[in-house]
Amino acid sequence: MDAQTPNQNQNQTQNELDTLGIMAKIPHRYPFLMIDRVIDIVEFESATGIKNVSFNEPHFQGHFPSRPVMPGVLIIEAMAQTSAVLVVHSLGAEAEGKLVFFMSVDGGKFRKPVVPGDVLHIHVKRIQRRGSVWKFSGEARVNGLLVAEASYAAMIMDRS
Repeated sequence: MDAQTPNQNQNQTQNELDTLGIMAKIPHRYPFLMIDRVIDIVEFESATGIKNVSFNEPHFQGHFPSRPVMPGVLIIEAMAQTSAVLVVHSLGAEAEGKLVFFMSVDGGKFRKPVVPGDVLHIHVKRIQRRGSVWKFSGEARVNGLLVAEASYAAMIMDRS
């Protein structure tokens, strides 16, 4: 059996991260960690986040009790977290001691409600990188259907 790094399990490869691998890259934790896996990582270019939407998530208690719908801002946050994982993964040691901060959102559109039981596939692509500022486009899909999209920017900065 091959030796494994501490953040890899038997089902994880260099272009796929499970929840522990994600938590090693970004500081988010439950209940605000919005992605469960990141797959298809192409360094400096793109990645796909996977979010298993569960009725047990705290926002469903109030959004909406009679018809639970995942808030659109949390779908955008899932896009941002997927992009942050891509940035930190791509930069490797250069990202040590740094955080990725969300800066702006443009053209956010929500096309279909996301409900418990859905599996979100969050596809993010780098549009541009200038120094510490990265711009992305993101799409969220359920069963191949587009449910949300946005363009947004983030900046990588020192933790302190």
